[in-house]
Amino acid sequence: MLPPCVRVVGSFDELLTTRFENNINALCWPRSLQGNFTAVVAQLDWPKGITPLNEDKLANLPVGEAGRVAIQEMLADLQQLRAAGLEPSLDGIQGYLHAREEDYVRTDVCSFHADSATAEADTWLCTYHGDCSLGLPNDQAVVRPQHPAARAYLLEKFGGRDDENFAEWLNDHFHDLHYHPLPAAQPYPFGVGHLWRIATQYPGSPVLPCIHRAPDPGLGPPRLLLIS
Repeated sequence: MLPPCVRVVGSFDELLTTRFENNINALCWPRSLQGNFTAVVAQLDWPKGITPLNEDKLANLPVGEAGRVAIQEMLADLQQLRAAGLEPSLDGIQGYLHAREEDYVRTDVCSFHADSATAEADTWLCTYHGDCSLGLPNDQAVVRPQHPAARAYLLEKFGGRDDENFAEWLNDHFHDLHYHPLPAAQPYPFGVGHLWRIATQYPGSPVLPCIHRAPDPGLGPPRLLLIS
């Protein structure tokens, strides 16, 4: 069950034109996509980390009919978003290129965070294969600098006083965009195949940003992710 901050829509046009308001900061277009995405992944050879997937290579993969249908689903989404003026990318994600940090200092996309921009913008994403992203209602989280244990840990790492210099350091290292779930928090899944549009943090935004995180890529199967 999705929380009140999420609104479900019935079409791409509705997903594109619905405004974020009244505490709604995530829009979801539920879909049941056709095709065999596992067959596509089986034909892809990519290294650890994030690999942009070339559309021409995808179109020429030696897959069967079901795999070809899956490829067409992904290419159609890319075309739709580009036609709407967006700049989407399709990525293959597999494993880490770096050691995982402690939760109190982690600033990668696998930590609950909000995307940010200097002007009005939002984030689009869809997981076609692998574990999906998770969202977290804003009232079930606390921003990292306001989490007592995290603040104490970061202050020790900073090595100075809890003053404006520390606040600037937190901002410079993006800790003010990361969140810790409250004890009774209930994250919600973005699911596989569904297309999402979520609110970012920018000056003048009418709603709070959508708190979300990616799954740990080292713990599950390879992901196919559309993001813009």
